[in-house]
Amino acid sequence: MRILLTNDDGIGAKGLQALKTKLTKLGGEVYVVAPDRDQSATSHSLTLSQPLRVNQLEEKVFSVQGTPTDCVMLAIRSLMKRKPNIVLSGINHGPNLGDDVSYSGTVAAAIEGTMLGILSMAVSLADWKPIDFSQAAETAAGICQVVLQQGLPEDTYLNINIPYVDTRDIRGVEITRLGKRIYRDAVEKKTDEKGNAFFWIGGPPPSWEGGDKTDFSAIEANKISITPLHLDATNYRAIKVLSGWDFPVLKGI
Repeated sequence: MRILLTNDDGIGAKGLQALKTKLTKLGGEVYVVAPDRDQSATSHSLTLSQPLRVNQLEEKVFSVQGTPTDCVMLAIRSLMKRKPNIVLSGINHGPNLGDDVSYSGTVAAAIEGTMLGILSMAVSLADWKPIDFSQAAETAAGICQVVLQQGLPEDTYLNINIPYVDTRDIRGVEITRLGKRIYRDAVEKKTDEKGNAFFWIGGPPPSWEGGDKTDFSAIEANKISITPLHLDATNYRAIKVLSGWDFPVLKGI
C-alpha cells in the first residue's frame, strides 16, 4: 500500500502530521508532499510561470514551493518511484462544505489525483477551533482502508467532513450532496504608510441552505459527511435547454 499525503495548510500543519502518524502505524509506504506554506483557497491551480523548488525534509517527506495541485503532480510524476494507491489531502483545519469546494486547495489535490487515475479523497475537520486531530485522523484512516478495498466509480473523488465532537457523539456516516454556501464577502479598501491603496477580501461568516442530505445538515447532526464528487461538471439538463435556442452565427465562419 502506497499512500500520498498532501494538504493546503502547509507541511507543518497539525492535521497533516496527525494523519501521517496514524497511517504510518498501519504500515505501507507513506509519502508526504505538501506546500511549504499555507496555500488555502488556491483552488486547482498549477504553477507555470516560475520554477518549483522542492526541499526534502526527511525520507519520503518533501515540501514544495507551490500549490497542492503542484504537489500531487510532482509526487506522482517525479518524486515517487511508483504511483500511489491513494491520495489523501488533509486533514484541513476547517470545513470544506458546499461551494467551498470551488476554492479549496484541499479538494483540488484530490481532483488532481483523480485526473491522474489515482483513488483520491479530501478530508476536513469541520471546525476552526480544534487543536487535536487524532480522532479525525483515525476516522480518515478507516475511510481510506474502505476506499482501498472497494474502489471508487470512474472519475469520482470523495470530499469528507468530520465534525469536531467526541467519538461517542458521532451519529454515524452519511453519504451527502453539496449544500449551498451563502457568502457575504466584502472588499475593504485601505491605504498603506506610503499612501498606496490595497484591499482585503473578507466579510462575516457565511451561512448555508440546501435542506436534508447535504454536507451541512450532516455536520450539524454530528455525522461524518462523505460527498462523492465527479470530474465531469457538465450540466446535462442544460444541454437539452440550450439545444433549443436559436444562436446567431456570423457568416463566413
